[in-house]
Amino acid sequence: MDMQAILEGQKAAHLRDGEASAELRIERIDRCIRLLRENRAAIEDAVNADFGSRSREATAVTDIAGSIGPLKHARDHLRAWMRPEKRKTTPAILGLFGAKAEVRYQPKGVVGVISPWNFPVNLTFAPLAGILAAGNRAMIKPSEYTPATSELMKTMFGGAFSDEEIAVITGGPEVGEAFSRLAFDHLIFTGATSVARHVMRAAAENLVPVTLELGGKSPVILGRSADLQTAAARVMNGKTLNAGQICLAPDYVLAPHDRVDGFVDAARASVAQMFPTIKDNPDYTSVIAQRHYERITGYIDDARAKGARIVELKPEGEDFSQQEHRKIPPTLILEPTDDMKVMQEEIFGPVLPVKSYRTVDEAIAYVNGHDRPLGLYYFGDDAAERETVLTSTTAGGVTVNDVIMHVAQEELPFGGVGPSGMGSYHGADGFREFSHRKAVFSQIKKDIGPLKALRPPYGPGIRKFLAAQLKG
Repeated sequence: MDMQAILEGQKAAHLRDGEASAELRIERIDRCIRLLRENRAAIEDAVNADFGSRSREATAVTDIAGSIGPLKHARDHLRAWMRPEKRKTTPAILGLFGAKAEVRYQPKGVVGVISPWNFPVNLTFAPLAGILAAGNRAMIKPSEYTPATSELMKTMFGGAFSDEEIAVITGGPEVGEAFSRLAFDHLIFTGATSVARHVMRAAAENLVPVTLELGGKSPVILGRSADLQTAAARVMNGKTLNAGQICLAPDYVLAPHDRVDGFVDAARASVAQMFPTIKDNPDYTSVIAQRHYERITGYIDDARAKGARIVELKPEGEDFSQQEHRKIPPTLILEPTDDMKVMQEEIFGPVLPVKSYRTVDEAIAYVNGHDRPLGLYYFGDDAAERETVLTSTTAGGVTVNDVIMHVAQEELPFGGVGPSGMGSYHGADGFREFSHRKAVFSQIKKDIGPLKALRPPYGPGIRKFLAAQLKG
C-alpha cells in the first residue's frame, strides 16, 4: 500500500470537500460505533489470539465499551464544541464600536494514528473520537504485536470508510518508521517513551505537531489514613487488569514503614478473591510476547539476586515453569533498591515493587526525584496530606483513592508531562487537540480617532494613547 499516495489523496479530498459539517462528523462517528458493535465477537477472538489468553469480558470492557463511550460522548457534544468562541477585543473600546474577536476551531486535515498493542482497539478508536469530531481524516498504523487484531481493524475500516476518510496501514517496524515520517497535519503516538523519541524526531522533519501518549513509573502513595483492604483491592485490580500491561498501571507503591506487611496481606487476599486460580484461568491475561515475558521475569530475577524479598501471590500448587501461555502471577517485590532494574524501567507487567517511607515528605521527594509519571495515585482520608501530595508533585493525571480511573473521565484531559507525554485528548480537549484554533479579528468599518492616531504622522493622539498604555 502506497502510504504517500493515500496521504496525498486524503489531503486533496480535504481541500476538495471543504470543512466537514456536523452531520457528516456525527455520521462518521456512528459508523465507528456500528463497527465496534457488529464486530464484537470477532474483536474478542482476535485479541485473545494475539495475547494467547485474554478474556472476552476484559476485551469487551476495555476495548469495545471503552471505545464506544468516548465516541458517543464526542458525537453528542461536537456541535457545541464547533461553535466559535467569542473573546474580548484589545483595547476594549474597539469592541464598543463593533470590532469582534473570536476563535474558530478548524479541522487540521489528516491525522496519523500510531496505536499500540496493549489495548489495540481502544487506543485506535478513542483518539478517533476527537479526530473525527474535529472534522479530520485519519491514517492508522496499528501494532505488529497484535497482527490478528490489526488485520481485523483493516478489514473493518475498509468496509465502512473509503481510503479518503480512514485508511489502515499494517506492517512491521520499518513500515512504522516510514509512517512516522509522513507529512501529516498532526500525529498521535501511543507507546513507549524510547520509541517516542524516534517518532518525534521523524515528525520534526516535516514540522508535524505531535501528541505523545507514553507511560513511565506511575506511583501509588498510601497515606497513613488509607483503608488498606480497599486500597490493596483497587491497586491489585489495576495491576492485574490486562496483566499490568497498561500505561497507567500502578508501577510501584510507597507505603508507611509500619503498614507494608498489612498491605502485603491485603493484596494477597484481594488477588485470591479475584483469581482463585491463575494458570488456566481465562480471566487472567497472558503477557503479549516471549520477549516481554523474559523482560518481566528478568526484573524479578534481578531483584531477587540483589536482595529484595519476592512474594508471589499465586494459588498453592500452581507451577508456572511450564505452561501453554506466558502467564506471570502477581508478584510483589518488597523494599526494592534503585539499582534494581524493576525500579529503573516501566514494568508493564503484573509485578509491583513496594517501598516503605517514614514521612509523606520522604515519599514525595522520592517521586519528585524521578521522571514525571503519566499517573499518580493517592490513598487516604487526610485532606491536608492529599493536598500536599497534589500540590507538591507533577503527573499527567491523578486518581485519588483508586488507580487508573481518571482516564475514564471524558470531561478530563488525558495526557502526560515530559517523558510521560505531551498534549492531551478525550472529550472537548481531544476536539481542541486535533483542531486548529484560528484567531479571527474583525475590525470596525469606520476609521475613528484611536485608529488614525496609530498611523504617521504621529502627534498628540499617539502620545495620549501611549500614556494610557504605560500607566501602572
